[in-house]
Amino acid sequence: MTFSQNYSKIIALVILSVFPGLSQANPVACFTSNMGQFCMALFERQAPGTVANFIRYIHSGAYVQGIFHRSMPGFVIQGGGFKVTDSDTGAKVSAVGVFDPIKNEFGISNTRGTVAMAKVGGDPDSATSQWFVSLADNSANLDNQNGGFTVFAKILYDGMAIFDAIAKLQRVNFGGALSTTPTIHFDVTQTPQVDNFVVISSADVHDVSGVFDGSTVGFAVDTGNNNYFDVRLQLVASESGVVFELDPASVTSLSAVPGNRATFSAGNGELIIPSVMINETTIVKNVALMLTDPVSFQFTLVSFE
Repeated sequence: MTFSQNYSKIIALVILSVFPGLSQANPVACFTSNMGQFCMALFERQAPGTVANFIRYIHSGAYVQGIFHRSMPGFVIQGGGFKVTDSDTGAKVSAVGVFDPIKNEFGISNTRGTVAMAKVGGDPDSATSQWFVSLADNSANLDNQNGGFTVFAKILYDGMAIFDAIAKLQRVNFGGALSTTPTIHFDVTQTPQVDNFVVISSADVHDVSGVFDGSTVGFAVDTGNNNYFDVRLQLVASESGVVFELDPASVTSLSAVPGNRATFSAGNGELIIPSVMINETTIVKNVALMLTDPVSFQFTLVSFE
């Protein structure tokens, strides 16, 4: 499909999303909950062991029927530690089975919208299944204690609206680690049911080449001659189509060959991105851009599927 034939769909691609993320683009984990669907970009190159661990839990089914058991408004929403099921006496909450703890990989600040691993106090290398989303800029606190909390992902698109909504829910003390559990329409005089908790019903991983979020698209690219880079293109105002400009500050040389990468041909100026996630449910494929301004490294969108 060409730009002229699909103008409305391309404009939808441009305006979807809320804020730009880091240039790391793949993979993306998406979750469906009774509060809505949210996705997160996983920083595989910045925190490889942590991301591999997180994906292992997803593939094991550990997070399906998982709940968010800790709500600290203005601070964090935490999950990954407990699951809920129906029983004859109401909801039954049980701990998630865990794998061996992983090595701390702190390197990205704990700002609003980032996702980090929870761990035991005084032990930087104790993270297992639990993770949390920062509701505010927690860098001054979480970057400087217990070896720093490893940020391994960032919430995409409108996902933070869901976590802000969770933070406004009634919190109930069910004891122990569930002392600040967010609940939905829960009557404290009654036995809790499954639908009183914030429950994840599905979790999936999408290995996409790029992520378009806000006004940027980030991806890894093969420029030929065994040269690989992590880059970000910024949407710029233009009357000649949908135009992106390379952000020079985003260019990072990669020592290892990235999987599911884009390709750039210096010969004809064509940039092909195999797949780009543009919202929680939509992935466009074979995105083709042409280098139309070599001086400022501007690329014009040509087509996609």
